[in-house]
Amino acid sequence: MRFRHPDGSTVHLAYCTNVHPAETLEGVRAQLRDHCEPVRRRLGRDRLGIGLWLARDAARTLINDPAELRALRAELDSRGLEVVTLNGFPYEGFGSDEVKYRVYRPDWTEPDRLAHTTDLARLLAALLPDDVTEGTISTLPLAWRTPYDGDPGGARTARAALTTLAQRLDALAELTGKSIRVGLEPEPGCTVETTADAIAPLTDVAHDRIGICVDTCHLATSFEDPGTALDALAAAGIRVVKSQLSAALHADHPHLPEVRTALAAFAEPRFLHQTRTRTAAGLRGTDDLDEAVAGRALPDSTPWRAHFHVPLHAPPAPPLTSTLPVLRDTLTRLVGGPVPLTRHLEVETYTWQALPAELRPRTRTQLADGIAAELTLARDLLVDLGLKELP
Repeated sequence: MRFRHPDGSTVHLAYCTNVHPAETLEGVRAQLRDHCEPVRRRLGRDRLGIGLWLARDAARTLINDPAELRALRAELDSRGLEVVTLNGFPYEGFGSDEVKYRVYRPDWTEPDRLAHTTDLARLLAALLPDDVTEGTISTLPLAWRTPYDGDPGGARTARAALTTLAQRLDALAELTGKSIRVGLEPEPGCTVETTADAIAPLTDVAHDRIGICVDTCHLATSFEDPGTALDALAAAGIRVVKSQLSAALHADHPHLPEVRTALAAFAEPRFLHQTRTRTAAGLRGTDDLDEAVAGRALPDSTPWRAHFHVPLHAPPAPPLTSTLPVLRDTLTRLVGGPVPLTRHLEVETYTWQALPAELRPRTRTQLADGIAAELTLARDLLVDLGLKELP
């Protein structure tokens, strides 16, 4: 979906396909047929943006066979779909029964991460619509903290890899005329956990093609104020290459037994749901939601937020809610001013099948309806900010 900003530029809105992950190219094509095109039809649009997730095996197939890449581009066109952004965070196995910590490997100290991201940039340059010259990719925020903390060699290796990536993106732009930018996506528990954590490593790399992806669920989980975060990035000269529109799980009174019970329903074995609370002594947290609800790992006199991407249009029932207000505030700062701070927006609710059983979509039709409802909410927010939806 495309929108005209009051300054005349185009802002793109997509939804991320990691909600129905596939490891192979055949699986990606099935996504387009079974999910993406039906969502487009529900919205009554001739064209729908998708934030494509290409696992390692699917990406390598496309890199090694130009005919397959041309065929994918043609299929996107025929189904009324367009790709201006890729989700490069998960490497493989995102559809596994247990993802948890595995999603953070390989990290930016490992050659496979650089190789995969380079592949994605080459593929995106070929998949961009003919009238679009800029593409974006979100990626792992360097590494999960545990093996990386206190390892200066790891920091140097990651910085060198990002510098190499920037050089490759420069060469790709010269070769294709397509400008691809990559954004580190801060996430709780990672080396770059917050937007503030991103400033030093991105300043070290100091290249316009490497910036930040602001995920509004992650921002909210870490209790970051959107205005403060975005002002600090701007002051440091760090570009917001894309933003993922998502909402975290919020509990105002985690000391109450009924709130603990409600939160426990969202603790599940597939994804990691880092949980945080803000106290007078600073931010406190656990790596997963079950650790928080099971005992005294977190202070419970202040609100809790958990890294669980809840549907934008359907916050959980009381006594819980979502951080949709943080998304609204962030979006206002990103695109509500005289000039947009980013032009690529991506709805990223990948946890539909991880919701409590009674909230999960039971059919493809129900899932498509839910995704379309999220995109409709995002569209309405953009229109309210003065953007005009384009055909």
